[in-house]
Amino acid sequence: MNSKKRAGSFIRYIVLAVSLIMIFVGTRTGEIMTVFQKAAYICLECIGIG
Repeated sequence: MNSKKRAGSFIRYIVLAVSLIMIFVGTRTGEIMTVFQKAAYICLECIGIG
């Protein structure tokens, strides 16, 4: 049981590290504006303006 806890904890930290790296890479390459533009477009479509 203890080894399962460690494995789950290890996987959790790996996923966290990978996601932080991907966020950092995305912000460095300018993808953040693309995400904001798509989010704004989807939001405008939901309320019927876009």
